[in-house]
Amino acid sequence: MSRRAAESKKPKQTYVVYAPPYFGGRELGTTIAADPNHVLGRVLRTSLYALTDDFSKQYLLLKFKIVRLKDSVAETIFYGHEYGREFLRSLVRRGSTRIDGIFDVNTRDDFAMRITATVFTIGRVSTSRQKAVRRVMREVIEDAATRLTHDQLAQEMVLGKTASDIFNAAKKIVLPRHVGIIKSKVLKLPSWVYERSVESQAVEETAPASG
Repeated sequence: MSRRAAESKKPKQTYVVYAPPYFGGRELGTTIAADPNHVLGRVLRTSLYALTDDFSKQYLLLKFKIVRLKDSVAETIFYGHEYGREFLRSLVRRGSTRIDGIFDVNTRDDFAMRITATVFTIGRVSTSRQKAVRRVMREVIEDAATRLTHDQLAQEMVLGKTASDIFNAAKKIVLPRHVGIIKSKVLKLPSWVYERSVESQAVEETAPASG
């Protein structure tokens, strides 16, 4: 019997997936696998609306990656987010300028992340002012990454604090109509995340059977 056929005959277990505590710890859904190793690393997507019940946040789409298993519970970390395409398209206006900035940063706890910020202006602005706004974006985002852990930065990006900080700095240069962190993603997880995953799995495997 082939290895794949043998695995297909293993009883499959259902794992309930939860958002991390810093996003409310809500249930994200379920995933099924015969081998728990196949669950680790899976990515689930949801909207901020589903986590907060705030309908105005349905345009924000979040990704969470499974990094730990405890019995039938799958724990996740924030793995990135983005604006929905239709919402982003609705922000475009004639006679205005869109200024984008893409920045690679490392958080205080050593997560490597790529963050995309956007400023939509009231009216067109010169190239020199666009460059000045990008400098402001970089300063705000790099400062936040230096000060904050991955969990804290995720919250500030998704809930609007980072965009608000950029807005307050950019309004000295241009008249912003909308400022947002339109996309983020984790490029690399620190080694301690994987170490905790291994430790959690080892505890499960060595735990005595009940009954």
